[in-house]
Amino acid sequence: MTELNWQKSSYSETASSCVYLAAAPTGGILLRESDEPETTLNTTPHPLALLIAALRSAPHQRGQQRQRLLVR
Repeated sequence: MTELNWQKSSYSETASSCVYLAAAPTGGILLRESDEPETTLNTTPHPLALLIAALRSAPHQRGQQRQRLLVR
């Protein structure tokens, strides 16, 4: 079994909610969250790039949503 080289995403804000990425032996990209490291998501570069672009395009919405959650 190949050992994976997990790297912490630079977008992770705190130590308790980190996202990690690793290159899969099949050429894909694996993602996991620090809260559930045994659960992984397998994707390829193009869909991951689309997800990152969508998240980058609406940073103000994420902040507003986070603020709404804190107010409740």
